[in-house]
Amino acid sequence: MKQHWFSGAPGSGRRLAWISAGSLLLSSMAASAATDIQVWHSLNPYNKKAFEDLVKDFNKDQKEVKVELKAFATPEDIEAALAKAKKQEDKPNLVQLDDSRAPDEIAKRSYIQPLHVLAAKYPVKDAKWFLSDANAFIRDSKGRLLAFPYMVDVPVMYYNVDAFKKAGIKPAVPQRSWKGLQDQLVTMANNGSRNCPLTSDQPVSINLENLAAVNNQPYTTDDNGLKAKGTPVFTFDSMYIRHLSMMISWVRTELLVKPEFDKVAAKRFANGECAVLMSTSSNLGWFKDSKKLDFAISGLPYYPEVTQKPGNPFVGGSALWAIAGQPKESDAASVKFLSWLSQPKQAAGWFQDTGFLPLTKQAFEQTDKGYYKNLGDWQSLVAAYATSPAVTSRGFRVNNYPKIKAMFQQKLDGAFNGKQPAVTALKSASAEAGQIMRER
Repeated sequence: MKQHWFSGAPGSGRRLAWISAGSLLLSSMAASAATDIQVWHSLNPYNKKAFEDLVKDFNKDQKEVKVELKAFATPEDIEAALAKAKKQEDKPNLVQLDDSRAPDEIAKRSYIQPLHVLAAKYPVKDAKWFLSDANAFIRDSKGRLLAFPYMVDVPVMYYNVDAFKKAGIKPAVPQRSWKGLQDQLVTMANNGSRNCPLTSDQPVSINLENLAAVNNQPYTTDDNGLKAKGTPVFTFDSMYIRHLSMMISWVRTELLVKPEFDKVAAKRFANGECAVLMSTSSNLGWFKDSKKLDFAISGLPYYPEVTQKPGNPFVGGSALWAIAGQPKESDAASVKFLSWLSQPKQAAGWFQDTGFLPLTKQAFEQTDKGYYKNLGDWQSLVAAYATSPAVTSRGFRVNNYPKIKAMFQQKLDGAFNGKQPAVTALKSASAEAGQIMRER
């Protein structure tokens, strides 16, 4: 008599047991599968490697979340990719975006979920932010955090200690006054640094934005644009005219190598070609990794005739923004990753490895004094941002500022190239900024 496979034939019970066990195994595997999240960024090569190392550690430390990184060459490339991403699955979970001095506008984008909204559902545990909530960076008009402040930097003055020693300058540190620095640059140009006494890759930041903040002056009217009503105005007064005129003369006499982009200026400094570089603190890790470079850090110069004590530069940089419309498990996974980055060990390592400002108070407090050895004034420059900022340095808000900044860059380039005197360049820059600001 032929028996059917499903009837009580010998071995059928074992087959059914295997089927049942297999089903349980598959359902268990599905339940424990990691939630994948994607993070887009445009970090420089050195900081990119540091971030990749952190992500590898995170993925190894736990199995619930897997982070995948996608690197872009520039912030503009990220913006273009976001504009092309029509479907939700084409968008990342977290994306690095510049502050743009109008974070409220970024937060209004249909695909953005402000961090304070995400954190209300899934709190970022135990994080005591380093930057005061009085600082306008990545915060809305109500002081709420709009994005994860992970790539926060400040402009600083890097200097090649060997170049100062070779020129016989004692002590081998730059003057904080612009006039004193000029005298030192002349000495270095005549004693070993003729090809590149000074350069920068941040001309608008150094010569306009932070010329105001460091000299404790407003950058724009209306409380640097932070007042809810009104349209701020750039009033580039005699301080700006005097300063830009001096910078033009420095370019003409080759004390200042005209500002260069695409990391050209930073590369020259890293290679020991330039005596002084004014750039962002986020290059610090890269320079520390350059074994042949003996350098230290000072604050940006100021004018003692304008202020007795230099103020702090504006905080700049970028942050990780959360993308809206993701499944609940993806949002929870994103916060799990951000919480891990916020833990003291990871946050302190990120600060020390990159030169971005500390993410949390714990990260700053757990950084040993030995880290600051041979870095000049870096410790005091960082510590200044742990307290509430002055009115003139807590930030500024300007509509369409990325477009305005690009225009300012063109005006400075024209002045450095001798096409316009300082007063004409600044006057036209102010007028055009007003027009761009009113565009919608």
